[in-house]
Amino acid sequence: MEYTDLGRIGLRVSRLCLGTVNFGMHVPEEDSFPVLNRAREQGINFFDTANAYNKGLTETIIGNWLAQDRSRRDQIVLATKLYSQTGDGPNDGRLSAYHMRRACEDSLRRLQTDHIDLYQMHHIDRQTPWEEIWGGMEQLVQAGKILYVGSSNFAAWHIAQAQGLAVQRNFLGLVSEQSVYNLRNRMIELEVLPCCRALGLGVIPYSPMGGGLLCGVLDNPSTGRRGGESTRQAIDTYRTQLQAYEHLCQSLGQRPADVALAWVRNNPDITTPIIGPRTVEQLDQNLSALELSLDDETLARLDKIWPGPGGEAPEAYAW
Repeated sequence: MEYTDLGRIGLRVSRLCLGTVNFGMHVPEEDSFPVLNRAREQGINFFDTANAYNKGLTETIIGNWLAQDRSRRDQIVLATKLYSQTGDGPNDGRLSAYHMRRACEDSLRRLQTDHIDLYQMHHIDRQTPWEEIWGGMEQLVQAGKILYVGSSNFAAWHIAQAQGLAVQRNFLGLVSEQSVYNLRNRMIELEVLPCCRALGLGVIPYSPMGGGLLCGVLDNPSTGRRGGESTRQAIDTYRTQLQAYEHLCQSLGQRPADVALAWVRNNPDITTPIIGPRTVEQLDQNLSALELSLDDETLARLDKIWPGPGGEAPEAYAW
């Protein structure tokens, strides 16, 4: 397993991050543990979850796995998130200092740990001022309950605004951004990736295989999430591109999912993509993509099939 720094900080994370949203939804607890064990055996040390995943059940499953062997906690970088509504109360969501404290305590209890390594804001809070957000995060850091702060689904200007105010407070601020990124959805190339590069944030893409769309859906359109109505609509919309993509993968002798994951990893701005395997077999398939490198000709052909926004802003749409 390869490891890399998470942006500008000294924390080393594996070049694949284990996403856990399926645990408790598609994967029961007893089937989640073998996947977690296999990830550690193969050197993955970065685990990502969120308090809203399956109403907290996902965090509980991870906590139960950690409780089986307390030495596991010091072998992983544990990341979770807050923002989403987790109860019926008026303060059971978003990023107020009030909710932040309670959400962190609840996550710590479910995860059965005394600290969170990377605490990520799952979405921008358009109502809560940054002075309050940073004040709340600083209190959690000072109390030893979190080590680093990350963002997720932020626009570039949100990241820049947050970092500017963090610097004024002599606070480390954001160390990473987690955003959707794959061959079909390349919008963060416009501004988010250049912003993270300039400010030294690690980039943790989720859905690198397009929610299954880039996994060979034309050959097997009814597998898992690929059989959902939204995916079937996407197949109809992108059928011509999917045909060209799967033909290219076939000519390379590679699985479409491996090519999609390798393409994301190939971007030097990317720190570690998030994978979401449901089984040990799927995890092993994802790991095989670590050995796949794409040459310039293949990258050019992929760009032709799945064109991005045209580069970075403003040159992508102006001069």
